[in-house]
Amino acid sequence: MAAVRFQQVCKTYPPRRGGEPVSVLRQLDLAVDDGEFLVLVGPSGCGKSTLLRLLAGLEQPSSGEIYVAERPVSRLRPAQRDVAMVFQSYALYPHLTVAGNLGFGLRRSRPRTPLQQLQDSLHQASRSLPPPLRITSQRERRIEARIAEVATMLELEPLLDRLPKELSGGQKQRVALGRAIARQPSVFLMDEPLSNLDAKLRTGTRTQIVELQRRLGTTTLYVTHDQVEAMTMGHRIAVLSGGVLQQLGTPMQLYQWPANLFVAQFIGSPAMNLLPVEVSGPGQLQLGQRRFAVEGPLAEALAGRTGQRLTAGLRPEHLRLAPATNRNLNATVSHCELLGNEQLLTCKLEDGGHLLQVRVAPDQPLVAGATVFLEVEASGWRLFDAAGDALPLPRPTPTEPMLPRF
Repeated sequence: MAAVRFQQVCKTYPPRRGGEPVSVLRQLDLAVDDGEFLVLVGPSGCGKSTLLRLLAGLEQPSSGEIYVAERPVSRLRPAQRDVAMVFQSYALYPHLTVAGNLGFGLRRSRPRTPLQQLQDSLHQASRSLPPPLRITSQRERRIEARIAEVATMLELEPLLDRLPKELSGGQKQRVALGRAIARQPSVFLMDEPLSNLDAKLRTGTRTQIVELQRRLGTTTLYVTHDQVEAMTMGHRIAVLSGGVLQQLGTPMQLYQWPANLFVAQFIGSPAMNLLPVEVSGPGQLQLGQRRFAVEGPLAEALAGRTGQRLTAGLRPEHLRLAPATNRNLNATVSHCELLGNEQLLTCKLEDGGHLLQVRVAPDQPLVAGATVFLEVEASGWRLFDAAGDALPLPRPTPTEPMLPRF
């Protein structure tokens, strides 16, 4: 196991056909703790996969340094970095069996003399012969024991003699994981390993990966586009956009307190509702013709901002159906999505015409065109300034220690 650190890492590709150079990563600083499961998310082209490829040694950074266990690895060959990568396309060798794919990295992890290579080849060729005629290689025995251990771990024992073309998508994914696990690397790199699986198989494999990482304790960097994977698998999530780290934190930190509008819109499904508001006084927001109270840490952050225009964010669960009163928002239901355990409403506000998404109970008898009234949870407001950054939360001031009297 090992910690990973990216220090001021930049990656720029040269211009093509007279165009401008393409900057994929820009002055990236990121630290991954030893044994941590870090999920990387962001839109296509934001640099997630490039980050993994830089760490694996498949690409070279334009500037900056990458450390694995405090050892700089940017100038080392991939085989010297002690990392293993699981690709989106599985990348299994079609001419090798499952056992051959699991042991491929083990057989090439150390240089061998021609005599050792001959002895290993004879060991493999003579396995089907009677015991007195077999040629024994201690190195091959250790590799076979490791293959059997990994196959048991991933329930691959019945498949060891099959070729990749004889496997299902989920089985291929387990073989790709097993090939990485067999080497016992310091760091696992996973580039959207579940994207080719169907929904049911993805759920089961996701749980299996989390359990394996917890059992092995290996530092893992995991790239995904899937919101559920990001929120349920990682200890922390790193959100990238345009090659810049937008926010790093636990899944609930990013969901409840996004650092900017990009994170607010990217994390969470459905995305956070955004509304234009004006600060009308201490702990008060004006939305159209109505005023709303703000409770919690942000109430204090509004001090001295009276008259400022802000962007307010509300998660769908921070809006509730309520009676028709002057303080509640009048809206028309535009669309209903019944999801079994909940109902997701898309509503259009009468004042301003803004669209909001609201979570309600599945037994609410609502149809498109119905009129509803929405109550806002006072502690659910999230506020962003004109630049799109979240308002800083007030930090509690340390109290003076009480000294004993003599």
